Amino acid sequence: MKTQFWIFLLFLLLLNFFCQAARPVMTIRPESLVGPQGNTTFLEGTTWCVARPGASQAELQRALDWACGIGRVDCSVIERHGDCYEPDTIVSHASFAFNAYYQTNGNNRIACYFGGTATLTKINPSYGKCSYDVSKSEVSAARSLSMYKPRWLLMMYIGLLFLISRSC
Repeated sequence: MKTQFWIFLLFLLLLNFFCQAARPVMTIRPESLVGPQGNTTFLEGTTWCVARPGASQAELQRALDWACGIGRVDCSVIERHGDCYEPDTIVSHASFAFNAYYQTNGNNRIACYFGGTATLTKINPSYGKCSYDVSKSEVSAARSLSMYKPRWLLMMYIGLLFLISRSC
């Protein structure tokens, strides 16, 4: 059974590789990136999870809804009159929610995926009164992703299948 699983996984990876190879490559110049206004301090070794430039508004909205719902992120600061409400854009609100989830769930790449709508950055997106740093108490109280390993593994496989079906 294990051998069949690995052969299946290899088949999916090869299929994805060939589907991706047929797509044109799009490059994004740094000056075209639009991020949250304000503080952009480089901190060696520290990363934040933000909305990926080029992600569609609909995909970002779905990911934001998930983070603020099932993902259990406290999104009160991106609601009207919250410290991170302005600028009132889906990219800004999604970036805050993605980062809060990322920091409270182990700062690992899987916690910064959101269906391909998020990416890691070393530029602190905090600005004005809006801080993207999560307190230590929130991080220590967060549920660890490792306790959901079987479910995450299943979700990764489903996500991989979804990705492959969309890319061909």
